[in-house]
Amino acid sequence: MIDQLIQRGRAPLFVIAGPCVIESLELCLEVGRHVKRVCDGLGLAYVFKASFDKANRSSNASFRGPGLEGGLKILERIKGELGVPVLTDVHETHHAEAAGKVVDVLQVPAFLARQTDLLLACGRTGKVVNVKKGQFMAPAEMKLAVEKVRSTGNENVMLTERGTFFGYGRLVNDFTGLAVMKSFGRPVVFDITHSTQQPAGLGTTSGGNPEYSPLLARAAIATGCVDGLFLECHPDPRNAKSDAATMLGLGEVGPLLRACKEIAGLRVGWA
Repeated sequence: MIDQLIQRGRAPLFVIAGPCVIESLELCLEVGRHVKRVCDGLGLAYVFKASFDKANRSSNASFRGPGLEGGLKILERIKGELGVPVLTDVHETHHAEAAGKVVDVLQVPAFLARQTDLLLACGRTGKVVNVKKGQFMAPAEMKLAVEKVRSTGNENVMLTERGTFFGYGRLVNDFTGLAVMKSFGRPVVFDITHSTQQPAGLGTTSGGNPEYSPLLARAAIATGCVDGLFLECHPDPRNAKSDAATMLGLGEVGPLLRACKEIAGLRVGWA
């Protein structure tokens, strides 16, 4: 199922991209159509992403999304209208079965990467499971997350790097971790926008340095250990309802992915 999803062998990279949270059907379609055009033009496989609920917001007052039922209806529309696979986060075990009936990829958020029951529930759906590496976890620990999903008989699991806590309010990236996770024999994704995040850096919301996203993306691709890129984008990034401080504008997506594809084309035999 993973090979079919990411078109392995037919594209140098796959791309997971969309807004952080579902704000509206219209916005999701705008973002999805734009990124799909870019990916189609570059010959890159595309997976649309958006969350129906952001359960780990810094403040209780922050926008969380339309919820499970409303969000899945929107994701189903996007999947049908754009003809692309879709991904969403799940936070509770009962989310997995419901979301698995609609989406192609269930994503386990980084803060929940050690939650055994959630990993098992996602694995039992048979869908692709994308586990984000916890900011507090060593890359080697992610092998245990892979084994939990595989224990359900589901081999469709991949891992995403999104930075590691360093002191207070900052994430850093150790690119040797990509090689460690790649050694588990599963696809590895690099999250270029959350990796620039400053958790709760603005007090009630997270800050960030999105200007460094292209640099991190190019470096990650050059390691030869990355199969896909994860990024969040928005037509009006600074007014996005979640992760506004790290979001990329739609106009930035094309040049970034074009550069990454060129590097991916050069890396054959590097690792």
